Amino acid sequence: MKKVDVLLGLQWGDEGKGKIVDVVTPKYDIIARFQGGPNAGHTLIFDNKKFVLHTIPSGIFRDNTINIIGNGVVIDPIIIREEIEKLEATGVNVSSNLLISKKAHLILPTHKILDKYSEEQKGIKKIGSTLKGIGPTYMDKTGRNGLRMGDSVAENFKEKYDQLVQKHQAILGDYEYQDMLAEFEPKWFEAMEFLSKFELIDSEHYINQALKDGKSILAEGAQGTMLDIDFGTYPFVTSSNTVTAGTCTGLGVAPNKIGEVVGIFKAYCTRVGSGPFPSELDNEIGQNIRQIGHEFGATTGRDRRCGWIDLPALKYAIMINGVTQLSMMKADVLDSFEEIEVCTHYEIDGELFDYFPYDINALNVKPVYKKVKGWNTDLTGMRDMSEAPQEFLDYITYLERELQTPISIVSVGPDRAQTIIR
Repeated sequence: MKKVDVLLGLQWGDEGKGKIVDVVTPKYDIIARFQGGPNAGHTLIFDNKKFVLHTIPSGIFRDNTINIIGNGVVIDPIIIREEIEKLEATGVNVSSNLLISKKAHLILPTHKILDKYSEEQKGIKKIGSTLKGIGPTYMDKTGRNGLRMGDSVAENFKEKYDQLVQKHQAILGDYEYQDMLAEFEPKWFEAMEFLSKFELIDSEHYINQALKDGKSILAEGAQGTMLDIDFGTYPFVTSSNTVTAGTCTGLGVAPNKIGEVVGIFKAYCTRVGSGPFPSELDNEIGQNIRQIGHEFGATTGRDRRCGWIDLPALKYAIMINGVTQLSMMKADVLDSFEEIEVCTHYEIDGELFDYFPYDINALNVKPVYKKVKGWNTDLTGMRDMSEAPQEFLDYITYLERELQTPISIVSVGPDRAQTIIR
């Protein structure tokens, strides 16, 4: 029987997952998102057009591929409607290639209001939420109060909706939210009506039957490993399991049905929002990386914090996910550097660590760097590894040796064509 391959991010998100899903999609019959919500921003560029996907799997641009939004995903009807309409306006066939799990939870307008309220209450301790209502929706899911896509066809759907909104209003108390609710609520119900034309499925049965039928499936992750609710830099994390294990719970796939695990990482590091970032460059080099790499959030537009590649964090992510192969993204961003630095260890109270310690937020972490010769060559026109400068090949060899995992894909630019399969 076939197995489900997994593709996910190994850093703090924004690694370039959408591009690689798009590149490898021709090998798969089904692409399935297994966690997260519209806090994801998967950017794809081809035919001189740029697309940003938030909820829809990145295989949607390939006509012969079925795309599934799994039970582990949380859906904002307003955002997904806008996403679908934009795609359809460019000629993408969404309605026949998109299936939605009945068990996927719904983000209500009051979830977004609660998210804003919560961040304002935290003040300087805020976690840097995207304010999309993701956290409050997952809280209702685990609190057994949530609304799911499958509820939308029930006769008492409006009653269930009103009950949950009343619960949220009790939490909000005197907070000024009525204007926001009045703005979002009509759009929300219109969007739910729009989504009624899409097929709702028991995704766990659909996916397991597809495996039995010999179909090839790729599970697409959102955010990154270091934002995982259990294994990330808690509490500066997202509200779902972004790691391989999230595929099992987010799609209903048994652990023994997981095949290849492709881990995506940048040739350097970025992070959006608050939280620890040991190799951050709060200097001119960091600013250069941001400008060259256009490091601004696809979802929020916020500046991304930039730094050198972090091997202790990467090794940790590879271990947690059972990564079998790696994709290195945005190598071209480092084209103009004479010298590149690699964080090999953390120094904490005089002791060296080559792994990710508990509660890194509270520790005084000093990154230990190794200098590596840069290639100082424009890689963007490269279409085969035979064209690569020796220094670039040396960098890849060094990373493979340190990470003990093969780098099978190298990206040298944003376009679909600027991708080299090794």
